[in-house]
Amino acid sequence: MQNKEKSTKEKQKKKNWYILAGALFMGILAFLFCYNDILYSVDSLYRDKVYQKSRGVNQSIKIISIDQKTLNNYGLFGTWDRSIYADVLDALGDYPAVVGFDVLLTTDMSEEGDEVFLNKVKGSNTVLASYIDFDTVLRIDENENRKIDTFYVRNVEIPYTGDNCDYGYVNVAADSDGVVRRVLPYIYNSAADETYTSFSYKIFENYCKANNIVPVEPAVDSSGTQWIYFAGKPFDYETISLNDLLEGNIDPRVFSNCIVLVGAYENGLQDQFAVPNSSNQMFGVEINANIIQSYLDGAFPLPLNRLFISLILAMLVIPLFIVFSHMRLSVGSGVFVAIEAITVFVSSKLFTDANIIIPGSYFLIFFLIVYFIALIGNYLNQWITKKRMTDAFRKYVAPQVVDGLMKSGQYQITLGGENRDIAVLFVDIRGFTPLSESLRPDQVVEILNEYLNLTTSSIFKNSGTLDKFIGDATMAVFNAPFDLDDYEMRALRTAKDIVAGARALEESCEKRFGKKVTFGVGVNCGEAVVGNIGCETRMDYTAIGDTVNTAARLEANAKAGQVLISQTIYDRVKDRDVTVNPIGEIPLKGKSKGLFVYELTSIDGEKIM
Repeated sequence: MQNKEKSTKEKQKKKNWYILAGALFMGILAFLFCYNDILYSVDSLYRDKVYQKSRGVNQSIKIISIDQKTLNNYGLFGTWDRSIYADVLDALGDYPAVVGFDVLLTTDMSEEGDEVFLNKVKGSNTVLASYIDFDTVLRIDENENRKIDTFYVRNVEIPYTGDNCDYGYVNVAADSDGVVRRVLPYIYNSAADETYTSFSYKIFENYCKANNIVPVEPAVDSSGTQWIYFAGKPFDYETISLNDLLEGNIDPRVFSNCIVLVGAYENGLQDQFAVPNSSNQMFGVEINANIIQSYLDGAFPLPLNRLFISLILAMLVIPLFIVFSHMRLSVGSGVFVAIEAITVFVSSKLFTDANIIIPGSYFLIFFLIVYFIALIGNYLNQWITKKRMTDAFRKYVAPQVVDGLMKSGQYQITLGGENRDIAVLFVDIRGFTPLSESLRPDQVVEILNEYLNLTTSSIFKNSGTLDKFIGDATMAVFNAPFDLDDYEMRALRTAKDIVAGARALEESCEKRFGKKVTFGVGVNCGEAVVGNIGCETRMDYTAIGDTVNTAARLEANAKAGQVLISQTIYDRVKDRDVTVNPIGEIPLKGKSKGLFVYELTSIDGEKIM
């Protein structure tokens, strides 16, 4: 027992080392994936679903749309005279706090129209759009370190008005999947030692100036990028047709102290972009409206330090792997679902309450991977254990019994010994010693193999367990190691089948060898200790106890072709289709009191002998 416990502890220790190694590997893998943002596109989708939830648009931001109605009235957009924009400012009057034209006016049109608009924007709180042409170049800093600069300013296209009017660039920083999630509020041109301000932030600055507000600085990440917290979806902001404004159909007082944006609002103008909070594309003027509102709301979500969050992920993955590896499937599944839900809840709360962005998809994915690997590991461990057990018991138990138990999953047994009520059958060849002395060894082996094949097939036919061969004797148990219904009758039917098969074997042996081969059978039932008995290097599954000894004594007293059964088993089956012949009390070796026995004469309407 001590050796077995030691072996079990060593196996468990080895298993724990494997689990720990797997946990460390998964922790390192999670850290590397998260730190290098390998699943960027997947995490972007996670952020889109969890973080980009509309919070309601600001009614002080209004859009004057260049829509189809306007195009129908004023013709092709690229042919407009700049006096139209001057008319827009006239129609608005002094009511807006700031007006932003999200339209590139970088080239000259008609001299007269250009002059009219120029005079109108001079001294007004108007912001025009500029555009920066970027290039990707290899830069070498003062320390001779090489760096790829993807935002090298090659050229800046400013409005034709020059410095007579404020302007800001309208470039958007779309991600690799084409979705606009970020913006650069400032861009520094090292070659010209000049900093450029974005269109949206310049409008915000002018709005704050008009209202005597100190503008907040946008929070940016290490690359100078600001994450856009979209307040509204496409078409959420209040929109007024430019045509309706110029036709005098709009009371300009609705723009009092508002931020007014003028921009394209028609598909054909090709100023639409994919955004994270909607399946519909959003016009550029709406994106600027969302960015401006983020400044007004002070909503500047920032990603948590990448190294820090990657370490947190690794520190969570390691213990979770260990925990899942030791959990039952039913419990582990519940814990997994709870952890995934908590992850989404925490990441959402950090975003809404603290403007903190965490790469939540990495947590969800690696928690899933850890759970899945642990699940597979537990399954394989159970499968290996199950296979070892079934392979072992196939040698003792009828194959159909093992297969049935495999399908039902009820294959757990108590190793090391348990008390069970069983039926025990012993059978051996009568006069085997003189028989073996009168025949050649190969003939003895041939007879013995045929006899053992008969007894084994009879045992397995009735779902019994072949316990062992003891020389020319065979021992079988019923109702161990697995529960077996009607096991007393199964034991008696096995005895009947052995005796019936013995007739054909007896005739065959007499023809071939001139010798008769007969059997004696004994059957008893009762409580016994069953289990793996032996040592670490050699172990047998068997049954021991008085019930077994009594069955062996019955077999020893049985005559050729006779099946002797005990009073105990007869009391259990006497109301069944069983007939017996009382033999009387016989003495048993090692017992002071004799045992009353019966000869089984028929079962299920079939006679014995």
